[in-house]
Amino acid sequence: MNELPVYVLNGPNLNTLGTRRPEVYGHATLTDVEANVRARAQTYGLDVVFEQSNYEGQIVEWIQQARTQACGIVINPAALTHYSVAIHDALEMCEVPVVEVHISNVHRREAFRHTSFVSPQATAVIAGAGILGYEFGVDVVAQHLGLR
Repeated sequence: MNELPVYVLNGPNLNTLGTRRPEVYGHATLTDVEANVRARAQTYGLDVVFEQSNYEGQIVEWIQQARTQACGIVINPAALTHYSVAIHDALEMCEVPVVEVHISNVHRREAFRHTSFVSPQATAVIAGAGILGYEFGVDVVAQHLGLR
């Protein structure tokens, strides 16, 4: 196993996956996402810290922690994507790969979802691949670590 884990951070309302707007987000739960991510990470010898919060400040604290305790970040900030300068600034300090993930294609949705405060700090952005996007995010981190 790699010494440092991949932090997988999830924002507001992602704890309701599987029941919230399944026509947009699908029927998989966040528990399903976590299991898939852990399985993918294991193929690269990576461990995972998997978190979800409805609170911006908690996500900022996890990002700050990841600066020194993670080999990469896969983040779905959900609604915070579109207005959180705090998350933008926390990610700006990160020297590890950062992959922004969105389950839906945000560019096919409401205009306010077309702006991301996270993308300028991201190594890669994955949108519209469903929950598979999280696994792709782990692939991107592994590639940057030379494991893929």
